[in-house]
Amino acid sequence: MNASLPASSGRVFRSDVPLAAAPGLLRVGTRGSALAVSQTTMVAEQMATATGLDVALVIITTHGDVTRAPLSQLGGTGVFVSALRDALLAGECDLAVHSLKDLPTGACTGISLGAVPVRADARDALCARDGLTLADLPSGARVGTGSPRRAAQIRARRSDIDVHDLRGNVDTRLGRVGVDLDAVVLAAAGLDRLGRAAAITERFPLADVPAAPGQGALAIEVRAADATTEPYIAALSAVDDAEARATALAERSLLATLEAGCAAPIGACAEVTGDELRLRAVVYRVDGSEQLTAEASLPWSTTAPDSEVPVSQVPAELGRRVAAELLEAGAADLASLGGRA
Repeated sequence: MNASLPASSGRVFRSDVPLAAAPGLLRVGTRGSALAVSQTTMVAEQMATATGLDVALVIITTHGDVTRAPLSQLGGTGVFVSALRDALLAGECDLAVHSLKDLPTGACTGISLGAVPVRADARDALCARDGLTLADLPSGARVGTGSPRRAAQIRARRSDIDVHDLRGNVDTRLGRVGVDLDAVVLAAAGLDRLGRAAAITERFPLADVPAAPGQGALAIEVRAADATTEPYIAALSAVDDAEARATALAERSLLATLEAGCAAPIGACAEVTGDELRLRAVVYRVDGSEQLTAEASLPWSTTAPDSEVPVSQVPAELGRRVAAELLEAGAADLASLGGRA
């Protein structure tokens, strides 16, 4: 047995009411949706095992959880992030777990990105009636998605399909398949985490259908003042994965350089191959009629010495380079980037 591990794992439990800070307790803020609770529980269990501390899931209700308005009217998925960050800064929780793709790309004063756990399947998944794939859907089929990127990609592959805006939790969305929709497109990671993989009729290959920057990854945020103190160091290091962090940060750097929000019609896929970090990105016209692609790579390894760019700076630099190539090729003419149409 590793002597550095605690003698026993802490307890993991849920709290739907405010919970005061206490010695021996880590409070992890999360949305109350089934998916958010599922992915946060996974993180909490790892932290409890690593630290021996009790870990409480503190449920934070966000405006995005209680309204049926389209996300575009609410300012995008950042509406889910702001309430958790407010709770973290107010001391209502000690850590906060987000879907990384929901995080705004700009820095948040007083908060640090503490960890990015091992990344789940980053692909998009089609959930269609009768086991159909996208190619098999009949002309005029109704496909639901709340993502402009997914809508553009569907239209680019099948211009004869009728794309509809979609809101609600995973079960609500799946419940419309075979009722008023022929299919919905969701993140494969969420379906896998909820045990709903059986609903998937096709997983889109990232080479052809790159996902949202950061999709499949989680982000654990911590107050900046706590990031270098225990027990936060132990809790965060237990769940942080260097490769997941590098790929997610490269994709987010691309998004930040393009000055595009998380709802922009942009797909990105970063991967570590050997001692290289590679990033490929596509910008779409929202109607799917045009797209631009750029790709680049840089040396990256957690064991090799720094070369052209220090390892810690490689993801950000790679994202900037790919974004610059897209902008030079005219990406701002396809999508709204940095205020440009």
